[in-house]
Amino acid sequence: DHGADGEVVVTDGRGRGRDAARKLVQQGVETVVVWGGDGTVNEVASQLVGCGVALGIVPAGSGNGLARELGLSMHPAHALRTALAGPIRDIDAGELGGRLFFNVAGVGFDASLAAAFNVRERRGMSGYLAAALREALRYEPARYDVDADGGGSSGAALLVAVANTRQYGNGAIIAPAARPDDGRLDVVVVPPIGLLAAGWHMRRLFRGTLDGLQGVRMLRMREGAIAASQPLTFHVDGEVVRGERRLPIAVHPRALPVRIPA
Repeated sequence: DHGADGEVVVTDGRGRGRDAARKLVQQGVETVVVWGGDGTVNEVASQLVGCGVALGIVPAGSGNGLARELGLSMHPAHALRTALAGPIRDIDAGELGGRLFFNVAGVGFDASLAAAFNVRERRGMSGYLAAALREALRYEPARYDVDADGGGSSGAALLVAVANTRQYGNGAIIAPAARPDDGRLDVVVVPPIGLLAAGWHMRRLFRGTLDGLQGVRMLRMREGAIAASQPLTFHVDGEVVRGERRLPIAVHPRALPVRIPA
């Protein structure tokens, strides 16, 4: 119905999207369309950076953060039409600890939450909130040294998010000023909070006003690092990675062409 010739590849395990995208790029395709969530999008998009092949997205995940930020429809037929023939927008790629991301990456509570949520059978917003409550009851903040273009901060933090776009997904806005094509990343340092304050923070998160809370630091950067005394577990677009004690941060400006609505 869309007048496009192509090959359908079913990915049935972690890393399969990355392998499929690599092969398609070698075949010389013009566009690779991903039908999946942020993790699958990350796998495929990571193989398209810098090679001129466009990414199309049909959102089918729990959060769909990148798709929402790019204004894509959550209706599969409409999204597919855009993915096949929409105009191109070149967006930045972020890099944390040697892993590319396109939405949000980070360390601390959000990485622990991503690890807990990824193994849950219950998905969607209700599953996410249930996992968040469980992690909040047992999570212990750590100390991080954050370098952002030579500046930064040091001290205990609930989380350090590195954002290419504003939201994690489902309207949870961690970095209200972030833009995916401005050549910079927004680093958000959230201080430790008590359980009673967590509900208020969550409310501000979904209203996009977290930056107005006392103690929350917003840093803009092109390169830097996050360091700690112990090896860091971090996430890239919700996918959990075990890293080193120091995680370099970098941005690759307008490295990924993405098809967006006209």
